[in-house]
Amino acid sequence: MSMLAASILSPQFIAGVIIVIVILCIIGSCIRIVPQAHAVIVERLGGYLTTWSVGVHIKMPFVDHVARNVILKEQVVDFDPQPVITKDNVTMLIDTVVFYQITDPKLYAYGVENPLMAIENLTATTLRNIIGEMELDETLTSRETINTKMRSSLDEATDPWGIKVNRVELKNIAPPSDIQNSMEKQAKAERDKRAAILSAEGEKQSAILRAEGKKQSAILDAEAEKQAAILRAEAKKEAMLREAEGEAEAIRRVSQAKADGIAYIKEAKADAAVLQIKSMEAFEKAADGKATKIIVPSNLASIAGTLTALSETVQKDAPES
Repeated sequence: MSMLAASILSPQFIAGVIIVIVILCIIGSCIRIVPQAHAVIVERLGGYLTTWSVGVHIKMPFVDHVARNVILKEQVVDFDPQPVITKDNVTMLIDTVVFYQITDPKLYAYGVENPLMAIENLTATTLRNIIGEMELDETLTSRETINTKMRSSLDEATDPWGIKVNRVELKNIAPPSDIQNSMEKQAKAERDKRAAILSAEGEKQSAILRAEGKKQSAILDAEAEKQAAILRAEAKKEAMLREAEGEAEAIRRVSQAKADGIAYIKEAKADAAVLQIKSMEAFEKAADGKATKIIVPSNLASIAGTLTALSETVQKDAPES
């Protein structure tokens, strides 16, 4: 036991353990695992060697060196507000947000010393150039145009650095306080103007609708009066027709009655005395019982004689039974 302890505590054993640990550390440092959406720049003796992608990689100890770990995911950087001057000499503060992605790790590592600072300065100068060609009102209403121009310019400028600018957004545009107050007053005036116009249009439409309603009502009243007049005329016409038919029927019946009476007298072979009596009855009916005197024509006897002769003639002409 003492011999085992002595061998463990011996300088040779301790040196061997240290050497093994050092070797394991060296081997461990030479093995590198690259995760997803990352890239590793490896240099050998100070010069670019290769770019490691996703997976397990081994480098030579003391010769190869991991120079940079690059993130390939899309990244967002929010720059501080930048003072810009418009075409009509209005100073504003505009802060931008840039969405970028590293497409070439080698160019990103060796293209520019500080990529983010370079992008920030490039964004500021590009924004000043674009806003300097616009007036205040155009600047406030052309965000999409400004974003598109900035993205195109930044993407072209950062391409040699292995960076692709996917999107640029103007986060905030802050004009001076006096300009902002004037804009608020102008906006309020525009809203009042639109409200007045809408109110006038509403009153106009209401008046038009009322006039149309009156027009339609007058037309309907005239149509109703016309139909009523037509119906009254039709009713009057029907009444007159019925009255004419009644009078015609009465005349026909009176005529028929007279014809029947004459035929009856003819068939009865009345003598002169009967004819005289009938004449007297006719005169009595003519008086209607209201006259106190009846005027008998002087030629009544001759009339009776005529009727008697007429009766005799009828009797001679009648066929014997």
